[in-house]
Parts: sequence; structure tokens; C-alpha cells
Amino acid sequence: MVDAMHVDVVIMSNGAYKSVEHRATVNSEKERISIAMFYLPKLQADIGPAFSLTNPENPPLFKRTEVGTYVEDYFTHKLDGKSYLDLMRISDQNLSI
Repeated sequence: MVDAMHVDVVIMSNGAYKSVEHRATVNSEKERISIAMFYLPKLQADIGPAFSLTNPENPPLFKRTEVGTYVEDYFTHKLDGKSYLDLMRISDQNLSI
């Protein structure tokens, strides 16, 4: 599972920072510690690759969308084999930003 915050970082960095899947292994001899962090920009704000990281030689790899749409789509997309990050990726079939 890749959480929404990690997807944000990949998109905003235009792929410069990679995300990893979270995995947990049960260890009967050590306790597991988790740290939760919360943030939410304004729902009307845009999320997409940082403009300073894109140019004609390094075009955006991900679509730009409003945060509200991004959050709604992230939590409602179907698990059909594609991650949400893949759905945000700009491809030959989907050139809209």
C-alpha cells in the first residue's frame, strides 16, 4: 500500500522522489512503532509537479488537479491493478494536465 502523502511527494517532485510500498513484519520480540502525520492543503489548491522542476526538456510526468478532486479520487478509485499514482501519470493516451 502506498499512502496518499507519498503519492503527493512523487507527483510534486515530478518523479524525482520515489515512493515505496509499506510493509510490516510481525516480530514477537520487538514492539512496532507507527507515527501518524496529518496535513491537508486548501481543497481548491492545485497539486501537480512543481513548476520549478519542469521545463521543455523535463516535461511534467503527472497531471495537475485540485486537491479536493485528488483526495476524492484517491480514496474512491477502484483496485483494478493500477495504483493511483499510475492514474495520475501522463501517458500517450492521456495528455491532459
